[in-house]
Amino acid sequence: MIKMFKWLSLIFPAFFIIILSDNKIKILSNHLFGEARYRRVTLNTGNIPVPHERTIKWGKSSSFADSIYNYFAQRPVTKKMLSGKGITPEIILSKMLAGKDIENANKILLSYKPWGVSGSSWALNKKGDYDFVLTTFTTILWFFGDRSDILFPDTKEYLLNVLLIEEGNNFRYAAPKTLGLVRETENHLLMTEGSRYLKNRWLMTHGNNDRRFNNELNGMEDKILSMLDEIAKAGLYEFNSNPYIGYTIRALLNLDAFASEKVKIKARNVLDYINFCYALGSYKLKHYPPMRRRYEKYILQGLTTGYQSVFMKAWLSYTGITGYNTDFDGGEVHALIGACMPYRPPDKVVELLFNKHNGYFVRLGHGPDASPEIYSAGKHFLLSAGGVNRGKRSLIVSRPITLFMDDDALNLSETIHLSGPGTDFMKWNNTGVYRNFACAAGPVFVPSTAKCAGQNGKWAVYSMKDSVAIAVYSTHDLGLIIICENCMPEALLRNIVKENSEHEELKKSFNFPDGNKISYDVNAPKNKWVIISYNNQMLERDFDKWPLIEGTFNND
Repeated sequence: MIKMFKWLSLIFPAFFIIILSDNKIKILSNHLFGEARYRRVTLNTGNIPVPHERTIKWGKSSSFADSIYNYFAQRPVTKKMLSGKGITPEIILSKMLAGKDIENANKILLSYKPWGVSGSSWALNKKGDYDFVLTTFTTILWFFGDRSDILFPDTKEYLLNVLLIEEGNNFRYAAPKTLGLVRETENHLLMTEGSRYLKNRWLMTHGNNDRRFNNELNGMEDKILSMLDEIAKAGLYEFNSNPYIGYTIRALLNLDAFASEKVKIKARNVLDYINFCYALGSYKLKHYPPMRRRYEKYILQGLTTGYQSVFMKAWLSYTGITGYNTDFDGGEVHALIGACMPYRPPDKVVELLFNKHNGYFVRLGHGPDASPEIYSAGKHFLLSAGGVNRGKRSLIVSRPITLFMDDDALNLSETIHLSGPGTDFMKWNNTGVYRNFACAAGPVFVPSTAKCAGQNGKWAVYSMKDSVAIAVYSTHDLGLIIICENCMPEALLRNIVKENSEHEELKKSFNFPDGNKISYDVNAPKNKWVIISYNNQMLERDFDKWPLIEGTFNND
Protein backbone atom coordinates (compact mmCIF):
# COMPACT_ATOMS: atom_id res chain seq x y z
CA MET A 1 0.00 0.00 0.00
CA ILE A 2 2.85 2.41 0.85
CA LYS A 3 4.58 1.60 -2.45
CA MET A 4 1.35 2.26 -4.34
CA PHE A 5 0.91 5.59 -2.59
CA LYS A 6 4.47 6.62 -3.52
CA TRP A 7 3.84 5.55 -7.12
CA LEU A 8 0.66 7.60 -7.31
CA SER A 9 2.39 10.60 -5.73
CA LEU A 10 4.81 10.55 -8.66
CA ILE A 11 2.31 9.80 -11.40
CA PHE A 12 -0.29 12.47 -10.58
CA PRO A 13 2.11 15.47 -10.54
CA ALA A 14 3.61 14.27 -13.82
CA PHE A 15 0.14 13.88 -15.27
CA PHE A 16 -0.82 17.44 -14.38
CA ILE A 17 2.48 18.82 -15.69
CA ILE A 18 1.63 17.24 -19.05
CA ILE A 19 -1.88 18.66 -18.89
CA LEU A 20 -0.76 22.17 -18.12
CA SER A 21 2.06 22.20 -20.68
CA ASP A 22 0.01 21.08 -23.66
CA ASN A 23 -1.80 23.84 -25.57
CA LYS A 24 -4.80 21.74 -26.55
CA ILE A 25 -5.37 20.34 -23.10
CA LYS A 26 -5.26 23.83 -21.57
CA ILE A 27 -8.84 24.12 -22.72
CA LEU A 28 -9.66 20.94 -20.82
CA SER A 29 -7.58 21.72 -17.75
CA ASN A 30 -9.36 25.04 -17.49
CA HIS A 31 -12.54 23.02 -17.01
CA LEU A 32 -10.98 20.79 -14.34
CA PHE A 33 -13.43 20.90 -11.44
CA GLY A 34 -14.60 24.30 -12.72
CA GLU A 35 -16.95 23.27 -15.51
CA ALA A 36 -18.48 20.50 -13.44
CA ARG A 37 -19.36 23.05 -10.76
CA TYR A 38 -20.86 25.37 -13.33
CA ARG A 39 -23.01 22.71 -14.91
CA ARG A 40 -24.75 22.00 -11.62
CA VAL A 41 -26.16 25.54 -11.59
CA THR A 42 -29.69 25.82 -12.92
CA LEU A 43 -30.53 29.33 -14.09
CA ASN A 44 -33.99 30.84 -13.97
CA THR A 45 -35.58 30.87 -17.40
CA GLY A 46 -36.40 34.59 -17.13
CA ASN A 47 -39.46 36.48 -18.37
CA ILE A 48 -39.01 35.93 -22.13
CA PRO A 49 -39.97 32.43 -23.30
CA VAL A 50 -38.18 30.76 -26.19
CA PRO A 51 -40.55 30.63 -29.18
CA HIS A 52 -41.31 27.26 -30.77
CA GLU A 53 -44.27 27.98 -33.07
CA ARG A 54 -43.80 27.03 -36.71
CA THR A 55 -46.25 28.09 -39.38
CA ILE A 56 -43.85 29.20 -42.13
CA LYS A 57 -44.18 27.15 -45.30
CA TRP A 58 -40.58 26.39 -46.11
CA GLY A 59 -39.58 25.53 -49.64
CA LYS A 60 -38.90 21.89 -50.45
CA SER A 61 -35.81 22.72 -52.46
CA SER A 62 -33.16 25.39 -52.52
CA SER A 63 -30.89 26.47 -55.33
CA PHE A 64 -28.26 27.15 -52.68
CA ALA A 65 -28.58 23.60 -51.34
CA ASP A 66 -28.11 22.21 -54.84
CA SER A 67 -25.07 24.42 -55.36
CA ILE A 68 -23.42 23.41 -52.08
CA TYR A 69 -24.05 19.70 -52.79
CA ASN A 70 -22.42 20.09 -56.19
CA TYR A 71 -19.58 22.16 -54.74
CA PHE A 72 -18.55 19.29 -52.45
CA ALA A 73 -19.52 16.47 -54.80
CA GLN A 74 -17.01 17.69 -57.38
CA ARG A 75 -14.14 17.95 -54.90
CA PRO A 76 -11.38 15.35 -55.46
CA VAL A 77 -10.44 12.90 -52.70
CA THR A 78 -6.73 12.16 -52.38
CA LYS A 79 -5.22 9.15 -50.66
CA LYS A 80 -4.15 11.39 -47.79
CA MET A 81 -7.79 12.42 -47.24
CA LEU A 82 -8.82 8.82 -46.49
CA SER A 83 -7.61 9.15 -42.91
CA GLY A 84 -7.54 12.09 -40.55
CA LYS A 85 -9.81 15.08 -40.10
CA GLY A 86 -11.02 16.73 -43.27
CA ILE A 87 -13.97 17.09 -45.60
CA THR A 88 -14.03 13.55 -47.03
CA PRO A 89 -17.25 12.59 -45.16
CA GLU A 90 -18.91 15.77 -46.46
CA ILE A 91 -17.78 14.96 -50.01
CA ILE A 92 -19.33 11.48 -49.73
CA LEU A 93 -22.53 12.90 -48.24
CA SER A 94 -22.78 15.51 -50.99
CA LYS A 95 -22.35 12.98 -53.78
CA MET A 96 -25.17 10.94 -52.29
CA LEU A 97 -27.41 13.97 -51.76
CA ALA A 98 -26.82 15.12 -55.32
CA GLY A 99 -27.27 11.56 -56.69
CA LYS A 100 -24.01 11.88 -58.57
CA ASP A 101 -20.96 9.64 -58.80
CA ILE A 102 -22.62 7.14 -56.46
CA GLU A 103 -20.33 4.23 -57.24
CA ASN A 104 -17.27 6.34 -56.51
CA ALA A 105 -18.86 7.64 -53.29
CA ASN A 106 -19.22 4.07 -52.06
CA LYS A 107 -15.68 3.27 -53.14
CA ILE A 108 -14.33 6.26 -51.19
CA LEU A 109 -16.31 5.27 -48.11
CA LEU A 110 -14.96 1.69 -48.26
CA SER A 111 -11.43 3.08 -48.51
CA TYR A 112 -11.78 5.39 -45.50
CA LYS A 113 -9.93 4.27 -42.36
CA PRO A 114 -10.99 4.83 -38.73
CA TRP A 115 -7.91 6.86 -37.95
CA GLY A 116 -8.51 7.84 -34.32
CA VAL A 117 -10.73 7.93 -31.27
CA SER A 118 -13.60 10.15 -30.22
CA GLY A 119 -13.04 13.04 -27.86
CA SER A 120 -10.61 15.91 -27.46
CA SER A 121 -7.11 15.53 -28.82
CA TRP A 122 -4.13 16.48 -26.63
CA ALA A 123 -0.60 15.37 -25.73
CA LEU A 124 -1.64 11.92 -24.50
CA ASN A 125 -4.46 11.54 -27.04
CA LYS A 126 -3.03 12.84 -30.28
CA LYS A 127 -5.42 10.77 -32.37
CA GLY A 128 -8.53 12.29 -30.82
CA ASP A 129 -11.25 14.27 -32.64
CA TYR A 130 -12.59 11.30 -34.60
CA ASP A 131 -16.09 12.37 -33.49
CA PHE A 132 -15.91 15.24 -35.99
CA VAL A 133 -16.16 12.75 -38.86
CA LEU A 134 -18.27 10.34 -36.83
CA THR A 135 -21.09 12.90 -36.74
CA THR A 136 -21.22 13.15 -40.54
CA PHE A 137 -20.96 9.37 -40.98
CA THR A 138 -23.98 9.10 -38.68
CA THR A 139 -25.88 11.48 -40.97
CA ILE A 140 -24.97 9.34 -43.99
CA LEU A 141 -26.21 6.17 -42.30
CA TRP A 142 -29.58 7.62 -41.39
CA PHE A 143 -30.13 9.36 -44.72
CA PHE A 144 -29.16 6.46 -46.93
CA GLY A 145 -29.00 3.29 -44.81
CA ASP A 146 -32.29 2.12 -46.33
CA ARG A 147 -31.35 3.19 -49.85
CA SER A 148 -29.33 0.31 -51.27
CA ASP A 149 -29.19 2.15 -54.60
CA ILE A 150 -27.27 4.97 -52.88
CA LEU A 151 -25.46 3.32 -49.96
CA PHE A 152 -24.57 -0.15 -51.21
CA PRO A 153 -25.14 -3.06 -48.81
CA ASP A 154 -21.43 -3.87 -48.38
CA THR A 155 -20.66 -0.19 -47.86
CA LYS A 156 -23.37 0.10 -45.24
CA GLU A 157 -21.95 -2.84 -43.32
CA TYR A 158 -18.48 -1.31 -43.43
CA LEU A 159 -19.90 2.02 -42.23
CA LEU A 160 -21.73 0.33 -39.36
CA ASN A 161 -19.10 -2.15 -38.26
CA VAL A 162 -15.85 -0.26 -38.93
CA LEU A 163 -16.31 3.49 -39.21
CA LEU A 164 -19.05 4.09 -36.63
CA ILE A 165 -16.82 3.19 -33.70
CA GLU A 166 -19.12 4.22 -30.83
CA GLU A 167 -21.90 1.90 -29.65
CA GLY A 168 -23.47 0.42 -26.52
CA ASN A 169 -23.80 2.36 -23.27
CA ASN A 170 -20.27 3.43 -22.41
CA PHE A 171 -21.28 7.09 -22.04
CA ARG A 172 -18.04 9.01 -21.42
CA TYR A 173 -18.24 12.26 -19.50
CA ALA A 174 -14.47 12.66 -19.19
CA ALA A 175 -11.97 13.62 -21.86
CA PRO A 176 -9.84 10.69 -23.09
CA LYS A 177 -6.83 9.70 -21.02
CA THR A 178 -7.41 12.19 -18.22
CA LEU A 179 -8.07 9.53 -15.55
CA GLY A 180 -11.68 10.70 -15.45
CA LEU A 181 -10.62 14.02 -13.88
CA VAL A 182 -11.32 16.38 -16.79
CA ARG A 183 -14.84 16.67 -18.09
CA GLU A 184 -15.13 16.47 -21.86
CA THR A 185 -16.05 19.67 -23.66
CA GLU A 186 -19.65 20.28 -24.68
CA ASN A 187 -19.32 19.85 -28.43
CA HIS A 188 -17.36 16.58 -28.08
CA LEU A 189 -19.93 15.17 -25.65
CA LEU A 190 -22.77 15.93 -28.03
CA MET A 191 -20.98 14.57 -31.10
CA THR A 192 -19.60 11.41 -29.49
CA GLU A 193 -22.56 10.38 -27.38
CA GLY A 194 -25.12 11.53 -29.91
CA SER A 195 -23.45 9.33 -32.53
CA ARG A 196 -23.28 6.38 -30.14
CA TYR A 197 -26.96 6.78 -29.31
CA LEU A 198 -27.97 7.01 -32.98
CA LYS A 199 -25.95 3.95 -34.02
CA ASN A 200 -27.67 1.99 -31.24
CA ARG A 201 -31.03 3.29 -32.41
CA TRP A 202 -30.33 2.33 -36.01
CA LEU A 203 -29.38 -1.21 -35.06
CA MET A 204 -32.37 -1.63 -32.76
CA THR A 205 -34.88 -0.31 -35.31
CA HIS A 206 -33.38 -2.60 -37.95
CA GLY A 207 -33.85 -5.85 -36.12
CA ASN A 208 -30.90 -6.15 -33.72
CA ASN A 209 -32.37 -7.19 -30.37
CA ASP A 210 -29.10 -7.16 -28.43
CA ARG A 211 -29.75 -5.36 -25.15
CA ARG A 212 -26.53 -3.33 -25.67
CA PHE A 213 -28.24 -1.43 -28.47
CA ASN A 214 -31.56 -0.77 -26.78
CA ASN A 215 -31.14 2.81 -25.61
CA GLU A 216 -34.05 2.62 -23.19
CA LEU A 217 -32.70 -0.52 -21.51
CA ASN A 218 -28.99 0.34 -21.56
CA GLY A 219 -29.47 3.83 -20.09
CA MET A 220 -28.40 5.86 -23.13
CA GLU A 221 -31.85 7.40 -23.63
CA ASP A 222 -31.87 8.79 -20.09
CA LYS A 223 -28.29 10.02 -20.33
CA ILE A 224 -28.89 11.86 -23.60
CA LEU A 225 -32.08 13.38 -22.18
CA SER A 226 -30.20 14.43 -19.05
CA MET A 227 -27.46 16.07 -21.11
CA LEU A 228 -30.03 18.02 -23.13
CA ASP A 229 -31.88 19.00 -19.94
CA GLU A 230 -28.62 20.30 -18.53
CA ILE A 231 -28.13 22.59 -21.51
CA ALA A 232 -31.77 23.71 -21.41
CA LYS A 233 -31.49 24.67 -17.72
CA ALA A 234 -27.99 26.20 -17.69
CA GLY A 235 -27.53 27.35 -21.29
CA LEU A 236 -24.55 26.49 -23.44
CA TYR A 237 -21.20 26.44 -21.68
CA GLU A 238 -19.44 27.08 -25.01
CA PHE A 239 -21.74 29.97 -25.89
CA ASN A 240 -21.14 31.57 -29.30
CA SER A 241 -17.94 29.52 -29.46
CA ASN A 242 -15.73 29.85 -32.48
CA PRO A 243 -15.37 27.29 -34.00
CA TYR A 244 -17.24 24.85 -31.76
CA ILE A 245 -20.78 26.24 -31.99
CA GLY A 246 -20.94 24.82 -35.52
CA TYR A 247 -20.20 21.27 -34.31
CA THR A 248 -22.57 21.60 -31.36
CA ILE A 249 -25.37 22.54 -33.76
CA ARG A 250 -24.51 19.69 -36.12
CA ALA A 251 -24.73 17.13 -33.33
CA LEU A 252 -28.08 18.57 -32.22
CA LEU A 253 -29.37 18.50 -35.81
CA ASN A 254 -28.67 14.77 -35.95
CA LEU A 255 -30.67 14.21 -32.76
CA ASP A 256 -33.49 16.41 -34.02
CA ALA A 257 -33.67 14.43 -37.24
CA PHE A 258 -33.12 10.81 -36.17
CA ALA A 259 -33.66 10.35 -32.41
CA SER A 260 -36.68 9.02 -30.50
CA GLU A 261 -39.58 11.44 -30.13
CA LYS A 262 -38.61 12.40 -26.56
CA VAL A 263 -35.00 13.13 -27.49
CA LYS A 264 -36.02 14.83 -30.74
CA ILE A 265 -38.26 17.29 -28.89
CA LYS A 266 -35.57 18.20 -26.35
CA ALA A 267 -32.89 18.57 -29.05
CA ARG A 268 -35.18 20.80 -31.06
CA ASN A 269 -35.96 22.92 -28.01
CA VAL A 270 -32.23 23.44 -27.39
CA LEU A 271 -31.74 24.40 -31.04
CA ASP A 272 -34.63 26.85 -30.75
CA TYR A 273 -33.03 28.40 -27.65
CA ILE A 274 -29.66 28.76 -29.39
CA ASN A 275 -31.25 30.31 -32.46
CA PHE A 276 -33.53 32.64 -30.48
CA CYS A 277 -30.47 33.97 -28.63
CA TYR A 278 -28.80 34.50 -32.00
CA ALA A 279 -31.85 36.35 -33.35
CA LEU A 280 -31.98 38.62 -30.28
CA GLY A 281 -28.25 39.38 -30.58
CA SER A 282 -28.02 39.93 -34.33
CA TYR A 283 -29.28 42.44 -36.87
CA LYS A 284 -29.79 41.27 -40.44
CA LEU A 285 -27.28 38.47 -39.82
CA LYS A 286 -24.65 40.76 -38.29
CA HIS A 287 -23.51 39.12 -35.07
CA TYR A 288 -20.50 39.96 -32.91
CA PRO A 289 -21.14 38.71 -29.36
CA PRO A 290 -18.79 37.72 -26.54
CA MET A 291 -17.85 34.06 -26.79
CA ARG A 292 -16.30 31.23 -24.82
CA ARG A 293 -13.41 29.53 -26.66
CA ARG A 294 -10.95 30.14 -28.30
CA TYR A 295 -8.63 33.00 -27.37
CA GLU A 296 -6.79 33.08 -30.68
CA LYS A 297 -10.10 33.83 -32.43
CA TYR A 298 -10.21 37.33 -30.93
CA ILE A 299 -8.60 38.67 -34.10
CA LEU A 300 -11.65 37.76 -36.21
CA GLN A 301 -13.64 40.89 -37.03
CA GLY A 302 -16.16 39.67 -39.60
CA LEU A 303 -19.76 40.42 -38.65
CA THR A 304 -21.67 38.03 -40.92
CA THR A 305 -19.58 34.88 -41.26
CA GLY A 306 -19.72 33.22 -37.83
CA TYR A 307 -20.78 29.60 -38.04
CA GLN A 308 -24.22 30.22 -36.57
CA SER A 309 -24.76 32.86 -39.24
CA VAL A 310 -23.77 30.25 -41.81
CA PHE A 311 -26.51 27.89 -40.60
CA MET A 312 -29.04 30.73 -40.70
CA LYS A 313 -28.12 31.53 -44.29
CA ALA A 314 -28.52 27.88 -45.28
CA TRP A 315 -31.98 27.71 -43.69
CA LEU A 316 -33.05 31.04 -45.16
CA SER A 317 -32.26 29.71 -48.63
CA TYR A 318 -35.52 27.74 -48.34
CA THR A 319 -37.51 30.99 -48.01
CA GLY A 320 -38.10 33.84 -50.41
CA ILE A 321 -36.16 36.23 -48.16
CA THR A 322 -33.36 38.11 -49.92
CA GLY A 323 -31.16 41.12 -49.29
CA TYR A 324 -28.70 39.62 -46.81
CA ASN A 325 -25.02 38.82 -47.15
CA THR A 326 -24.56 35.26 -48.43
CA ASP A 327 -20.82 34.85 -47.84
CA PHE A 328 -19.86 31.62 -46.02
CA ASP A 329 -16.14 32.39 -45.60
CA GLY A 330 -14.87 28.89 -44.80
CA GLY A 331 -18.10 27.66 -43.21
CA GLU A 332 -19.22 25.60 -46.21
CA VAL A 333 -19.26 22.30 -44.31
CA HIS A 334 -21.77 23.76 -41.83
CA ALA A 335 -23.79 25.30 -44.66
CA LEU A 336 -24.00 21.83 -46.22
CA ILE A 337 -25.38 20.26 -43.04
CA GLY A 338 -27.76 23.14 -42.44
CA ALA A 339 -29.09 22.81 -45.98
CA CYS A 340 -29.67 19.06 -45.93
CA MET A 341 -31.08 18.50 -42.44
CA PRO A 342 -34.83 18.87 -41.75
CA TYR A 343 -34.62 21.38 -38.87
CA ARG A 344 -35.95 24.89 -39.52
CA PRO A 345 -36.00 27.69 -36.92
CA PRO A 346 -39.25 28.95 -35.36
CA ASP A 347 -41.26 31.72 -37.00
CA LYS A 348 -40.29 34.35 -34.42
CA VAL A 349 -36.59 33.66 -34.91
CA VAL A 350 -36.82 34.23 -38.65
CA GLU A 351 -38.88 37.37 -38.12
CA LEU A 352 -36.48 38.85 -35.56
CA LEU A 353 -33.50 38.48 -37.88
CA PHE A 354 -34.83 41.29 -40.04
CA ASN A 355 -37.61 43.01 -38.09
CA LYS A 356 -37.02 44.36 -34.58
CA HIS A 357 -40.50 45.98 -34.50
CA ASN A 358 -40.43 48.63 -31.75
CA GLY A 359 -37.20 47.32 -30.28
CA TYR A 360 -36.30 45.62 -27.01
CA PHE A 361 -33.74 45.41 -24.24
CA VAL A 362 -32.62 41.93 -23.22
CA ARG A 363 -29.99 40.33 -21.00
CA LEU A 364 -28.83 36.75 -21.54
CA GLY A 365 -27.27 35.03 -18.53
CA HIS A 366 -24.60 32.34 -18.82
CA GLY A 367 -24.09 31.49 -15.17
CA PRO A 368 -21.22 31.82 -12.68
CA ASP A 369 -17.78 32.93 -13.91
CA ALA A 370 -19.15 33.61 -17.38
CA SER A 371 -20.02 36.71 -19.40
CA PRO A 372 -23.55 37.91 -20.05
CA GLU A 373 -24.88 39.02 -23.40
CA ILE A 374 -26.74 42.34 -23.46
CA TYR A 375 -28.65 43.77 -26.42
CA SER A 376 -30.58 46.97 -27.01
CA ALA A 377 -32.60 47.08 -30.23
CA GLY A 378 -34.63 49.74 -31.96
CA LYS A 379 -36.54 49.59 -35.21
CA HIS A 380 -33.40 50.24 -37.20
CA PHE A 381 -30.41 49.38 -35.00
CA LEU A 382 -28.95 46.93 -32.49
CA LEU A 383 -26.41 47.66 -29.76
CA SER A 384 -24.42 44.53 -28.93
CA ALA A 385 -22.48 44.46 -25.64
CA GLY A 386 -19.00 42.97 -25.86
CA GLY A 387 -19.05 41.15 -22.54
CA VAL A 388 -16.22 40.56 -20.12
CA ASN A 389 -13.34 38.16 -19.67
CA ARG A 390 -13.42 36.50 -16.23
CA GLY A 391 -9.74 35.61 -15.98
CA LYS A 392 -7.52 33.41 -18.12
CA ARG A 393 -9.23 30.19 -17.07
CA SER A 394 -12.62 31.47 -18.19
CA LEU A 395 -11.75 31.18 -21.91
CA ILE A 396 -14.06 34.11 -22.65
CA VAL A 397 -13.26 36.46 -25.51
CA SER A 398 -14.67 39.92 -24.83
CA ARG A 399 -15.58 41.98 -27.89
CA PRO A 400 -16.10 45.72 -28.41
CA ILE A 401 -19.59 47.10 -27.86
CA THR A 402 -20.81 47.25 -31.45
CA LEU A 403 -23.59 49.19 -33.17
CA PHE A 404 -25.30 47.39 -36.05
CA MET A 405 -27.29 49.40 -38.59
CA ASP A 406 -29.09 48.69 -41.84
CA ASP A 407 -25.98 49.22 -43.93
CA ASP A 408 -23.34 47.28 -45.85
CA ALA A 409 -20.91 46.88 -42.94
CA LEU A 410 -19.31 43.43 -42.97
CA ASN A 411 -16.38 44.10 -40.63
CA LEU A 412 -15.94 45.65 -37.19
CA SER A 413 -13.91 48.49 -38.72
CA GLU A 414 -17.00 49.60 -40.64
CA THR A 415 -19.10 50.10 -37.50
CA ILE A 416 -19.33 52.54 -34.63
CA HIS A 417 -17.91 50.65 -31.65
CA LEU A 418 -16.14 51.17 -28.34
CA SER A 419 -14.12 49.22 -25.80
CA GLY A 420 -11.60 49.67 -23.07
CA PRO A 421 -9.50 50.26 -21.17
CA GLY A 422 -6.66 49.84 -23.65
CA THR A 423 -6.56 47.21 -26.37
CA ASP A 424 -6.25 44.01 -24.33
CA PHE A 425 -9.64 42.30 -24.28
CA MET A 426 -8.60 40.41 -21.14
CA LYS A 427 -8.83 43.73 -19.25
CA TRP A 428 -12.18 44.90 -20.62
CA ASN A 429 -15.57 45.01 -18.98
CA ASN A 430 -17.66 45.88 -22.01
CA THR A 431 -21.04 45.20 -20.40
CA GLY A 432 -22.01 48.88 -20.42
CA VAL A 433 -25.17 48.65 -22.52
CA TYR A 434 -28.66 49.81 -21.59
CA ARG A 435 -31.65 50.97 -23.63
CA ASN A 436 -30.32 53.11 -26.52
CA PHE A 437 -27.12 53.71 -24.53
CA ALA A 438 -23.57 52.35 -24.30
CA CYS A 439 -20.49 53.27 -22.29
CA ALA A 440 -16.96 51.92 -21.87
CA ALA A 441 -13.58 52.91 -20.46
CA GLY A 442 -12.12 53.86 -23.82
CA PRO A 443 -12.73 56.01 -26.91
CA VAL A 444 -15.48 55.51 -29.48
CA PHE A 445 -14.41 54.44 -32.95
CA VAL A 446 -16.41 56.08 -35.73
CA PRO A 447 -15.77 54.98 -39.34
CA SER A 448 -14.97 57.67 -41.88
CA THR A 449 -18.17 56.84 -43.76
CA ALA A 450 -20.35 58.14 -40.89
CA LYS A 451 -21.88 61.54 -41.66
CA CYS A 452 -21.09 64.05 -38.92
CA ALA A 453 -23.99 66.48 -38.42
CA GLY A 454 -22.41 68.60 -35.68
CA GLN A 455 -19.80 68.84 -32.91
CA ASN A 456 -19.50 70.52 -29.53
CA GLY A 457 -16.33 69.85 -27.55
CA LYS A 458 -15.92 66.12 -27.02
CA TRP A 459 -19.45 65.52 -28.33
CA ALA A 460 -20.32 64.74 -31.95
CA VAL A 461 -23.58 63.69 -33.56
CA TYR A 462 -24.02 61.58 -36.68
CA SER A 463 -26.96 61.37 -39.05
CA MET A 464 -27.58 57.79 -40.11
CA LYS A 465 -29.96 55.96 -42.40
CA ASP A 466 -33.64 55.54 -41.39
CA SER A 467 -33.69 58.81 -39.39
CA VAL A 468 -31.37 57.43 -36.72
CA ALA A 469 -29.17 59.97 -34.91
CA ILE A 470 -26.07 58.83 -32.99
CA ALA A 471 -24.50 61.06 -30.34
CA VAL A 472 -20.93 60.18 -29.36
CA TYR A 473 -18.73 61.38 -26.49
CA SER A 474 -15.15 60.19 -26.79
CA THR A 475 -11.98 60.57 -24.72
CA HIS A 476 -9.09 58.18 -24.13
CA ASP A 477 -10.74 56.76 -20.99
CA LEU A 478 -14.47 57.29 -21.57
CA GLY A 479 -16.74 56.61 -24.50
CA LEU A 480 -20.51 57.12 -24.66
CA ILE A 481 -23.03 56.30 -27.40
CA ILE A 482 -26.62 57.56 -27.34
CA ILE A 483 -29.07 56.52 -30.04
CA CYS A 484 -32.23 58.39 -30.97
CA GLU A 485 -34.69 57.35 -33.64
CA ASN A 486 -36.83 59.93 -35.43
CA CYS A 487 -35.12 63.00 -34.00
CA MET A 488 -33.06 65.81 -35.55
CA PRO A 489 -29.29 65.29 -34.99
CA GLU A 490 -28.59 68.95 -34.28
CA ALA A 491 -31.37 69.16 -31.73
CA LEU A 492 -30.18 65.94 -30.08
CA LEU A 493 -26.66 67.33 -29.74
CA ARG A 494 -27.88 70.65 -28.39
CA ASN A 495 -30.09 69.04 -25.75
CA ILE A 496 -27.45 66.52 -24.67
CA VAL A 497 -24.82 69.20 -24.17
CA LYS A 498 -27.30 71.30 -22.24
CA GLU A 499 -28.08 68.45 -19.82
CA ASN A 500 -24.49 67.17 -19.52
CA SER A 501 -22.10 70.10 -19.19
CA GLU A 502 -19.63 68.62 -16.70
CA HIS A 503 -16.98 66.13 -17.88
CA GLU A 504 -16.41 64.80 -14.36
CA GLU A 505 -20.12 64.02 -14.00
CA LEU A 506 -20.09 62.18 -17.33
CA LYS A 507 -17.54 59.77 -15.91
CA LYS A 508 -20.28 58.31 -13.71
CA SER A 509 -23.70 59.40 -15.05
CA PHE A 510 -25.58 60.69 -18.08
CA ASN A 511 -28.77 62.75 -18.31
CA PHE A 512 -31.00 61.95 -21.28
CA PRO A 513 -32.76 64.90 -22.95
CA ASP A 514 -36.16 63.45 -21.92
CA GLY A 515 -35.27 63.71 -18.23
CA ASN A 516 -34.17 60.14 -17.56
CA LYS A 517 -30.82 59.51 -15.88
CA ILE A 518 -28.43 56.57 -15.94
CA SER A 519 -25.40 55.92 -13.71
CA TYR A 520 -22.50 53.60 -14.44
CA ASP A 521 -18.96 52.60 -13.53
CA VAL A 522 -16.92 52.00 -16.67
CA ASN A 523 -14.14 50.58 -14.49
CA ALA A 524 -16.45 48.12 -12.75
CA PRO A 525 -14.92 44.84 -11.53
CA LYS A 526 -15.26 41.89 -13.87
CA ASN A 527 -18.10 40.33 -11.90
CA LYS A 528 -20.37 43.39 -12.07
CA TRP A 529 -22.54 44.96 -14.74
CA VAL A 530 -21.14 48.37 -15.69
CA ILE A 531 -24.62 49.91 -15.43
CA ILE A 532 -25.52 50.85 -11.82
CA SER A 533 -28.93 52.51 -11.83
CA TYR A 534 -31.64 54.02 -14.01
CA ASN A 535 -33.60 56.98 -12.63
CA ASN A 536 -32.01 56.25 -9.24
CA GLN A 537 -33.40 52.73 -9.21
CA MET A 538 -30.59 50.29 -8.44
CA LEU A 539 -30.22 47.46 -10.96
CA GLU A 540 -29.16 43.83 -10.43
CA ARG A 541 -25.47 44.01 -11.29
CA ASP A 542 -24.47 40.46 -10.35
CA PHE A 543 -24.80 38.93 -13.80
CA ASP A 544 -23.68 35.51 -12.52
CA LYS A 545 -27.25 35.26 -11.25
CA TRP A 546 -29.03 36.58 -14.31
CA PRO A 547 -31.68 34.33 -15.89
CA LEU A 548 -31.27 32.73 -19.30
CA ILE A 549 -33.31 35.43 -21.07
CA GLU A 550 -34.76 38.48 -19.36
CA GLY A 551 -35.76 41.97 -20.35
CA THR A 552 -38.34 44.13 -22.07
CA PHE A 553 -39.54 42.40 -25.18
CA ASN A 554 -42.81 42.74 -27.05
CA ASN A 555 -42.49 41.95 -30.72
CA ASP A 556 -46.10 41.10 -31.53
